[in-house]
Amino acid sequence: MAQLIYVIEDDESIRTLLDAALTSEGYEVWGFSDASPALKAMAERRPALVIFDIMLEGMDGITALKLMRQSPELRRIKAMMLTARDTETDKVTGLDAGADDYMTKPFSVLELCARVRALLRRGEDGPEPLEERYSFGDLVVDTKAREVTLAGKPVELTYKEFELLKTLIAGSDRALGREELLQKVWGYDFVGETRTLDMHVGTLRQKLGDDPANPKYIKTVRGVGYRFIGARSQG
Repeated sequence: MAQLIYVIEDDESIRTLLDAALTSEGYEVWGFSDASPALKAMAERRPALVIFDIMLEGMDGITALKLMRQSPELRRIKAMMLTARDTETDKVTGLDAGADDYMTKPFSVLELCARVRALLRRGEDGPEPLEERYSFGDLVVDTKAREVTLAGKPVELTYKEFELLKTLIAGSDRALGREELLQKVWGYDFVGETRTLDMHVGTLRQKLGDDPANPKYIKTVRGVGYRFIGARSQG
């Protein structure tokens, strides 16, 4: 059976273009002009990938993506943002909401199809699942509930901040390079400057009360990237 892709785009001409291009690549495409019916349709048949426009009538693409990422049944679906908004802040907002990739309009259909192929090749394969709960002194990370507490108080993380923390914990036996972190957290085809990663590490450190000069959790490894160094608690 062909892999199913949802295209949520209120511009009919772009929706028709994507339908034709992706269908020619062998995918099945369901098009939506509104995000709400698309989310409801996922109960009928779950897509392998959703392409979101940000500016939509009714529910915007960022809100819809956040709702999808909050659902245990839907959070692993690949997501791409396709939008005319191309500032760095807009890109970071989309990626923080849980997008695996981000393209701006006008776009190359050939490049979009290549990015779609790359995202879907990643499939559901990946590292072994993390444990459901980690304790590092005052820091507790619940990977199933996607909750973090510090000294008993909740720490509010964005989607990507949580994914970054999970990835660092999973690779805590070694230093993780910047390119590897960008690939694992933002997606293989995300081409961004390392300041995007460094900015997220910086905000994550602030929220965890971690001092870069004397780190308790996230250590900078010069010339490489970052390493999680939190000491595991028993129980």
